[in-house]
Amino acid sequence: MVSTHFKWTWLLASVFCAPASAFTVFACEPEWAALTRVLMPEASIHTATHSRQDPHHIEARPALIAQLRSADLAVCTGASLESGWLPTLQERAGNAKVQNGAQGMFFAASHVELVNPQPGAGGNPFAGDVHAEGNPHVHADPRNIVKIAEALSERMQKLAPSEAAQIQQRYAQFEAAWKQRIQEWKRRALPLHGQHVAAQHTAFGYLWEWLNIRQVADLEPKPGMAPTPGHLQRLLETVKPQPPFAVVISSYQDPRSARWLVGQLGEQVSFVILPATVEDASATDVLGRWFDQLLSALLQAKAS
Repeated sequence: MVSTHFKWTWLLASVFCAPASAFTVFACEPEWAALTRVLMPEASIHTATHSRQDPHHIEARPALIAQLRSADLAVCTGASLESGWLPTLQERAGNAKVQNGAQGMFFAASHVELVNPQPGAGGNPFAGDVHAEGNPHVHADPRNIVKIAEALSERMQKLAPSEAAQIQQRYAQFEAAWKQRIQEWKRRALPLHGQHVAAQHTAFGYLWEWLNIRQVADLEPKPGMAPTPGHLQRLLETVKPQPPFAVVISSYQDPRSARWLVGQLGEQVSFVILPATVEDASATDVLGRWFDQLLSALLQAKAS
């Protein structure tokens, strides 16, 4: 028979030697999963979307509900980008940590200045993907990334105080390196300054603002609504006298309308597909490589 002393010794050992459960993060978009990994690489991170999905329109699947239910922190864009699906996940997950207003619910857009606010816009199914707060695609400006990283670092330190020193150190290292890269990207992008593009949606609106590129046409008649033949014909007549150097779409968008417009405008206009966000949020330096990829594609289009 096993002695009582042995039983208690074994029980205490099992308690103190058991591995602590990992801090769990639910990221609505891959860019926030990647930023989370920079600041807290040991966290368990679930990502709700990928680069070939439109983040406005995601199904509230049971797997996502289960992931949000177990999360200590949810990192999402906000500014109504996820309004079609995140509230359903929050309700069904029933996790008090990640409800709006809780410390565990972090909205990136709340920590930067949004462009093109449209108070009173939206609110009905015919308005399209219009956001009263402003353009929610804030991750396309690297200056926003570092601001959001600072706010996210502070939130993580509150939620995981035992890791606060490490999180702060990682943020400081990231901030210093990222600001140097911003200067290098700006230098590389000088040939793009003042150029015109046509694009589908405003997914890269912050990128255009940062690089001083002007979007002169939107292939969508209303935000989030598919291009129509009549709208495309009117766009063609508008931009043909002074064609943009490129027609740009995101990786999740149907390319047919953009290809048609480029075909009508001629060989001097390039057709460019840009990844809407990072491809693999778990990869090393994936955010930096995404901006490298964006710039390289645009510079190649300008040079061709």
